[in-house]
Amino acid sequence: MLIVPVKEGESIERALKKYKKKYDKTNVVKELRSRKEFIKPSVTKRQAKIKAIYKQKMQAIEI
Repeated sequence: MLIVPVKEGESIERALKKYKKKYDKTNVVKELRSRKEFIKPSVTKRQAKIKAIYKQKMQAIEI
């Protein structure tokens, strides 16, 4: 449970903005999406490898 302290005279919009920022930092939505369906570890590793190769190519092009 997230707790956002609200100071005296602070608007609700400001408190809501703080809550949303704190909620995003917890990565709840990201984890829910990842748990929606099972992805085999081999597939995850393959995707990470492809992404790393792509990043490396992009860095080589910049230099």
